[in-house]
Amino acid sequence: MAVLALDIGATKFAAGSVDDAGRVTAVRRSPVPAAGVWEVCRDLLLAVAGGETVTAVGIGSAGPVDVPAGITGPLNIPEWRSGFGIVAAVSALFPGATVRFAIDGGCLALAEQDSGALRGVRNALAMTVSSGIGGGLLVDGRVSLGRTGNAGHIGHIVVPGWDVPCACGGVGCVEAVASGMSSARWAREQGWTGETGAELAQAARGGDPIAAAALARAGTALGQAISSAAALLDIDTVVVGGGFAHSGEPLWRPLLAAVDRHARLNFVRGLRVELSRLDEGATLVGAGVLARARKDPFGSTGTESVGF
Repeated sequence: MAVLALDIGATKFAAGSVDDAGRVTAVRRSPVPAAGVWEVCRDLLLAVAGGETVTAVGIGSAGPVDVPAGITGPLNIPEWRSGFGIVAAVSALFPGATVRFAIDGGCLALAEQDSGALRGVRNALAMTVSSGIGGGLLVDGRVSLGRTGNAGHIGHIVVPGWDVPCACGGVGCVEAVASGMSSARWAREQGWTGETGAELAQAARGGDPIAAAALARAGTALGQAISSAAALLDIDTVVVGGGFAHSGEPLWRPLLAAVDRHARLNFVRGLRVELSRLDEGATLVGAGVLARARKDPFGSTGTESVGF
């Protein structure tokens, strides 16, 4: 018998087997292809299952999603952007298995609540800042998905000062300004010669002025978005993970300065913003929590399908 966890990211899939202690092991990863996306995802799941009978699968996906319908539509996966029935496809692949599905930010919040910085915290935002920006909400001690499953999608809060077109079709979203991909793109437009967000962070720490400006721009936008979210949601804790979040002082100094500048109301003035202690596989960990839960941890949201 096997319990599986699946992370559908903007650029890669990750899947693993969840053991009795809730640890995700035997993790395999695969880049998201330009075409034949489900076939690659399917083969990855079958490889992780290793021929065992699968009893449960937890899925965390980049958004937007339609959780009640079991549909994912990640902005950065063109073949699925108009919507792909991931719950139905996984249920058909593993007949009889319980399949649970949530946006990646919801899984991130589950992971932080289970084994990270949100243990014992009742109202918080968990964020991922990587190739994209997402998040999940903890409200009165429970992870909240909202009406369609997209609650906490902080990447599409609009930040002032940057009228940058976003992949969602809007303008000025924090994801379009402050993600690793967006920051590297802006830096290249200014003459920087690197490629990735990780290279950009390394260059900024080494004193490259364009890279430093790119991270200052990203950190300021993130601090603005976090401050706005905190005032709206009445939260006291924000935990930030993802690869680009580990860029160090060039990102975090302007981020915290922006929070100090904008989070001025009494009820958010003590807002705690910290780097996640979980590794970059936190969404997969949360998908594992989702898979092993005795009942749907999100409540009656239509997230669960039990085979065909």
